[in-house]
Amino acid sequence: MTLATLSEVLRPCLRDGTAVAGLVVLGWEDARAFVAAAEAEARPVILQAGPGCRAHMPLEVLGAMFRSLGQAASVPVVAHLDHGEDLAVCLRAIDAGFTSVMYDGSALPLAENIARTAEIAKRAQAQGVSVEAELGYVGYHQGAASVGTKAEEVAQFWAETGVDALAVSVGNSHLMTQSGAEVDWARLAAIQAAAPDLALVLHGGSGLAPDLRRQIVRQTSVCKVNIGTELRMAFGQALRAAVLQTPERFDRNQLLSETIAPLTLAARAAIRSLS
Repeated sequence: MTLATLSEVLRPCLRDGTAVAGLVVLGWEDARAFVAAAEAEARPVILQAGPGCRAHMPLEVLGAMFRSLGQAASVPVVAHLDHGEDLAVCLRAIDAGFTSVMYDGSALPLAENIARTAEIAKRAQAQGVSVEAELGYVGYHQGAASVGTKAEEVAQFWAETGVDALAVSVGNSHLMTQSGAEVDWARLAAIQAAAPDLALVLHGGSGLAPDLRRQIVRQTSVCKVNIGTELRMAFGQALRAAVLQTPERFDRNQLLSETIAPLTLAARAAIRSLS
């Protein structure tokens, strides 16, 4: 297999009760580990470049890295822009070879979110690139509070934007270091009823216990779950162990290479929780 769009990997999930992991990439080591994990589990994977990653590495470099990994992989790999803040960033990602972009207009009034998302979807889909959007607002642990997605807005949003996937706020939260989030099942059911054929996305997957993730994807149209914090924690633990094991070592390639195996194991567990 090779590079794939978000739509290509999510559409089968609507039928088979699974979801694809959107794994947050910060550099070469985790991107490499995530693809290795997906190959070991024989599942697609979505490599995600979010704002934190983009602050340290140009989109063009990330696009080339994701494409190189995807073209050599034995499973479908999606090169995905996460939380794109405007049209210009989304277009840069498309030019850099990303196969999927997320435009995040969740903080905007509904009409403005629809208008901006529709323009990006029109431009991206014309080039064969999938689009994810967000309705409602997924907040941050010990930060900005979430605003639940309103089911009555979902059908209108989808009809007027034509997005391939929609991130929703149903109790999930970004940056949780423990899996204590509780899902609003009634809200999620109402959202699904409003747009039964729309692939839904949950950000903040690290806050959802693995068994809860599995239950959600088997019982709903959630087809993509973003997972970042727990994998960043696994990376930090592995790097700290490598440094402390032999404090006199200074070669970054040696140290960083020792994070790949632990990261691969952590990513495999995350991927398995969605099938």
